[in-house]
Formats: sequence, C-alpha cells, structure tokens
Amino acid sequence: MCIRAMVLDVDMSKRRISLGLKQCMANPWESFAEKYPAGTELEGEVRNITEFGLFVGLPGDIDGMVHLSDLSWDKAGDEAIRDYKKGDQVKVKVLDVDIDKERISLGIKQLANDPFEKVGVVAKKGDVVTVIVAGIQDNGIDVTVQDGIPGFIRKSELSRDRSEQRPDRYAIGDKLDAKITNIDKASRRVVLSVKAREMDEEKKAMADFGSSDSGASLGDILGAALSRAQKKGEDDEK
Repeated sequence: MCIRAMVLDVDMSKRRISLGLKQCMANPWESFAEKYPAGTELEGEVRNITEFGLFVGLPGDIDGMVHLSDLSWDKAGDEAIRDYKKGDQVKVKVLDVDIDKERISLGIKQLANDPFEKVGVVAKKGDVVTVIVAGIQDNGIDVTVQDGIPGFIRKSELSRDRSEQRPDRYAIGDKLDAKITNIDKASRRVVLSVKAREMDEEKKAMADFGSSDSGASLGDILGAALSRAQKKGEDDEK
C-alpha cells in the first residue's frame, strides 16, 4: 500500500528522514473556522465534563469547550454544570476558533440575551419594583426583578423594624415591593431595600398629611393617610 507523506526533516548525521502524514491533509481547525465562524450556532454531544466545563463534539470529529463561565447568565458555573451529563445533545454558539492552539471556544448562555442588559431600561436606581423571592440566605434574600434580573436584599434592609429583619419571614415565590438602591455591574446583581421604600413612604406621608411642628405623631399621620386612601377608594366605587 502506498501512502502520501511530507518530508519534515532530514538528519544526515543520523541518516534519518522525518515524515508527516497529517501535513498532507487539510487542517480540521482551519476547515472548521471557514465553515463555522464565530457566531455560528451548532448542536453536538457532550463528550466529557471536567472542572473547567463541557467538551462538545463538533463537525469534523473535533471537540470544542464550553467554559464554566459561559454556561448560564443566572447560575454560577459549578451549579450550572450539574444540569448536564455525558451523552446530552446541546445547542452551542461558536465564540472563537484558535487555529494555532487547536482550540474552539463555545458558549451556551450566549444563545440567549443577557438579562442584565435590561437594567437601566426596565428598572433603574431609585425605582420601587415588585420582586419575587428566589432564595433565602442567612444574610438576606435573593430576589428576581423584572425579566429575570437577579437581585438581593440584605438582612438589615428587609424592614425599618429590627424585629422584622428576618430572612426566614419569607418563602420562595413570595412577592414584595422594594426600592433599587444600587446596580452592581461587577457582581451582576441589583441591590434593593424594603427599608428604604418604607422610609420614603413615611416621608411622603409626613409631607402630605402633617409635620413634626403640628404635634401629630407618625402613627396619627400614617393613620390619616390610610383613612384618606380608604375614603378615596370608596368614593371611586360609587
């Protein structure tokens, strides 16, 4: 049988010639880059799972890797990787093809828009929004703002009343209103406060229905505000 090979080196002193077979074939990484440039969406089989991410089989019998950081927008990599097992068929997006290093970078989270990009459009600092409790921690509660945007309310910000600053008061799925106090792009999280919202409401009630100079207590002022709101609602129903 005859095979085609390329001469790589000739060592006269050792009377040896080095040959290469793969050099006579098309470079699979070059072929892949030409056919599937960055941005291409593909489907492949999970061939291996490591501490770094998923290795996915691609056309041309080569593998690409989805790094932990490219698995999910809203889950940590070590948590998101538990959703996969060897043999799974997954959709991926080609992020980069490094021909020299024979490495293909893939992404799964890039198949969907980054929900955090909506911050500042659907919600901005100072807004009071309705959130859904997504997790209970010792130091506060994880919440979901609009369109899946992750947020957090620290324990000390759960209420003006210290006795009510208990994360265990809430259950996953509960809804509550809170004020956005910060948008932390580094941690990709919106910071909120129920306490700040309550203080704003009390300031407004003081301005609308009384003042410290009038001699009325905060309870009197808030009671008056509630009575007026109830009366307005009854009038609207008539």
